[in-house]
Amino acid sequence: MKSTAHIGPVLLIVFGVALAFAQPRSDIFALRLVDAGLERLDHDVTYDGSYRAIDYPGGDVPGDVGVCTDLVIRAYRELGVDLQQLVHEDMTASFDVYPTRWGATRPDANIDHRRVPNLQVFFIRYGESTAVTDDPNDFRPGDLVTWLLPGNLPHIGIVTDRYSGDGQRPLIVHNIGAGPALDDMLFTYDIDGHYRYRGGR
Repeated sequence: MKSTAHIGPVLLIVFGVALAFAQPRSDIFALRLVDAGLERLDHDVTYDGSYRAIDYPGGDVPGDVGVCTDLVIRAYRELGVDLQQLVHEDMTASFDVYPTRWGATRPDANIDHRRVPNLQVFFIRYGESTAVTDDPNDFRPGDLVTWLLPGNLPHIGIVTDRYSGDGQRPLIVHNIGAGPALDDMLFTYDIDGHYRYRGGR
């Protein structure tokens, strides 16, 4: 009679693999986005949002400079999603649905994707716009949150799977002026947008 002592661990391994394959693609994408965002913490970046001519597609400002949007753009690029190209193509096709506060009369692939209000419009059009609440449980890893800082300055960050010291709030990876940082600041400023975007258009 053959021994069955080994069946338990084998079944556990197989079951674990099955669970991994059963995990929704969107959840896997979200966790990869979190990892890509957290990886940005290893980079020294001086906060600089000045206009620069960059390549297209796949263009980027120098790696040692950037603003809040650049952190998000770089994280998505690690997953093969080029927000520069996607936003530019959408603005070229539907320029009238995007903000015109900068006096632009046509799309500009050098800067459009680096502006929070433009990303907000894009995420509403091609992702999921979620209700803004004061419940931290409504914010999932990989979500994008936008805030309006004092002085009406727009800001954006990525919700992570790390939590505050009291375990109550997810930490945010973002660049608010001193380079990439991981902070407990979800409710520090007024939230004006909450999105889920998994790539594509």
